[in-house]
This record gives sequence, structure tokens and C-alpha cells, in this order.
Amino acid sequence: MATCVILAAGKGTRMLSPLPKVLHKLGGLSLVGHVVKAASAIDKSPILVVGHQAEEVMGNIEGVRFATQSPQLGTGHAVMMALPQIPNNDEPVLVLFGDTPLIKASTLHKLVAQLGEGRPLAVLAFESEHPGRYGRVVAEKDIIHDIVEAKDATDNQLAIRLCNAGVMAGTGAMFHRFIPQISNHNAAKEYYLTDLVAMVRGEGLDVAYSLAGEEEVAGVNSQFDLSEREAAYQKQQRRTLMDQGVQMPHPETVFLSHDTKLPAGSLVEAHCVLAPGVKAHGPVTIRAFSHLEGAELSEGCVVGPYARLRPGTILGPKVRIGNFVETKKTIVGEGSKINHLSYVGDASLGQYVNIGAGTITCNYDGYQKHQTSIGDGVFVGSDTLLVAPIKIGKGSYTGSGSVLSDDVPEDSLALTRPARQIFEGWATRFRSKQKKG
Repeated sequence: MATCVILAAGKGTRMLSPLPKVLHKLGGLSLVGHVVKAASAIDKSPILVVGHQAEEVMGNIEGVRFATQSPQLGTGHAVMMALPQIPNNDEPVLVLFGDTPLIKASTLHKLVAQLGEGRPLAVLAFESEHPGRYGRVVAEKDIIHDIVEAKDATDNQLAIRLCNAGVMAGTGAMFHRFIPQISNHNAAKEYYLTDLVAMVRGEGLDVAYSLAGEEEVAGVNSQFDLSEREAAYQKQQRRTLMDQGVQMPHPETVFLSHDTKLPAGSLVEAHCVLAPGVKAHGPVTIRAFSHLEGAELSEGCVVGPYARLRPGTILGPKVRIGNFVETKKTIVGEGSKINHLSYVGDASLGQYVNIGAGTITCNYDGYQKHQTSIGDGVFVGSDTLLVAPIKIGKGSYTGSGSVLSDDVPEDSLALTRPARQIFEGWATRFRSKQKKG
């Protein structure tokens, strides 16, 4: 069984944010959350090395073991802090970075596969058209001879396009043997993990490498970097859903989350946002300019256009949610319709309910939220205010423009519309008075 060590102790000063860098979101999940997810395919309980704002990071990540690096004295020092939790044997150990959210579990498996007899260390590398400041990997065939930082490279080495991605795999025994020997005899007075390459080579052992795509191993050091990783991730997510049979006529305008689940046959129109927690059981239609979060949809549902489903919304089969409708913590039964300009929150609707335009469930009294219960087959007239807590019995009607605060029995008509009054000739007298004045 492999051990994964994720380095997440850095300050991330270039993010210019009070939030720890690794807790910034990508597809609704933290950067380090993505890395933990990939690592968990190999190690069910990865080691997360924390440092800067450690308590905040620890409070937001589950399913990991923690090691603390304080002060932060380089990548080699970070692994030193995790060393007591790393088995001292020939089982593989992976070292990853908490700000590389696009790393794939399959890439980690391939890197581990490079380890073998006489090859206790393997490095993840990538090829770049514009290597810039990346460390260059000097290699022959599949064996690394050296990793040279750009600032220290010769002209010939700067021409190398093979670059160091920073991710490493090695045996636990190798890490226990060489990590304590890393020194900080350099200008920055830091302990560098890359020193392992020269140390292993110095023992006459080989250092292997495995290739990944440049985009996959790209880190996040600034808000601009984050936006670029987000764009790449969204492209991946859209492609995955479309390959699974989801229709997106304008995919570049649709924004998905790390856990979005839509079955084949679903349609997502332009300019939709599917925030975390959205899942559908059977094909659904999400029309343009809709925002869904924490919502569960059954087969045949149609949402939007211009609809907002907030967390706790559960839609039964063939429900219709129309334009400028907002729902929150609401269960809607099969075949029910909320088609226009309504807010329905903290409510339960039975089957085949019709909610007229302009309906509002008045669920908040300034201190507490209250429930609205609407039975099967109820017809709620347009511009009705339902002051919770309230129950509308099945089969009942409410008159348009009513304000209801008391329960309505089954198969009843409830309305609070005032009696009509007509004053004939009033308008003529009013205009005459205004002209004289």
C-alpha cells in the first residue's frame, strides 16, 4: 500500500488573499481537496503537511492525517515533518503539492510503476514549449541524470523542454535514508526535495521519470493562475458529461462542479451554473440562465429559464420550475408546476400542485423559519402570500391576490380578496377638480 504526502504549508502570498491558498475553490472544491481526492485512490488516508494558517486548513479537510511544518523551510523540510508517519520499508511513497488540482490518480499510478530494483526514486516530468523558469530534467532514455534550476542552467540545458513537475515517488526506505541528509547550505537556507536526485545518483542508483501533461501539473500561485486552472477544469468536466451523453449546445457558457451528476439524455442550455450538490435521477432539462446548488432532480424535470434552485430542493418526476422562480429547502411532488415569478422556501408540495405566478411562501418571521405544506392537487392562485406555518389541504384552491395565514381544509376555496367597490363618475370629478386647482 502506498503512502501519499501532500505539501500544503506554504503562505501563497501572491494570491493576495486572507484565505489560505490551498483552500481556494476550483469547481466548488478546494485546491487541496482535489489533490486529496486523487491521492486517496492510492492512499485512503494521505498525510497533509500544514503550516501557514494550519488550523483553518485542518478544519476544512477530512480523510487525511496531518503533519505540521513550522517554520516553513523548504520542500525537503516539509517531508521531514511527515517522516515519522512514513513506513520505513520498500512500499512506495508519493510526494505531491496541494496547489496542483488537476493531477490525476492514473498519473500517480504510472509514476509509482517506474519504481523498481535499483530505481528507488522517480520524478514526474512534463514537456513544455516555453519552459521559462521551470527546472530542467537532464535525462537519457527513461533515466534522470540531473535536475537543474533555470537560474543555474547552461545555454544547452535551457534548451531542454523536459521540465520537473515537482511530484516524486520513492520507497519509504529511500526517504528515511536520504531525507535526514538533505542540507540547507544554499542562499535561501532551505531544504530542497530535489536534492534527492543527486543523492540517489551518488549511490550508483537510477532515478526514473514519468510524463504528464503540462496543464495537469500546473500549480496555482496567483488569482490569474486560479482562473486558468478553473477554465481547464471546466473544459474537462464539460467534455466528461458530453461524452456520457449530456447535451450542451453552448458548453463554454456552462459552469459545473466537482460532483455534478447528470445522466445521458439530459440537456443543459446556455449560461447555466451547476454549483456543488446537484444530481439528477434520469434525463432532465435545464434551460438557459439557471443556477442550481444542492438540488436533486428526478426524471423528466424541466428547470428554467432564469430559475434558481437553492440547497435542499428536491424535485419529483416531471416537475416544472419556470422563469424567475426560486426554491429553497423545498420538496416538490410529481407533476407539480411552479412556472412563473415565485419564491417557495421551507415547503413541501404534493403531486400535481399548480403554483400561480407571484406566489410567495412567507417562511421567515425575523427569528425563525416556518414550514408551508401544500397537499396533492392544490391550485394556488396568482399573487398569493402563504404566511407560514400553514397547511393547504389537498384539492383546495386559493383565490388570486389572497394573503393566507390559517390552515385551509381539503377541497376548499380560500380567499381574502376585499369586496369590490365602484364609484361611478369619480374619475371625471377628480380630473375636473385638478384642472380648476
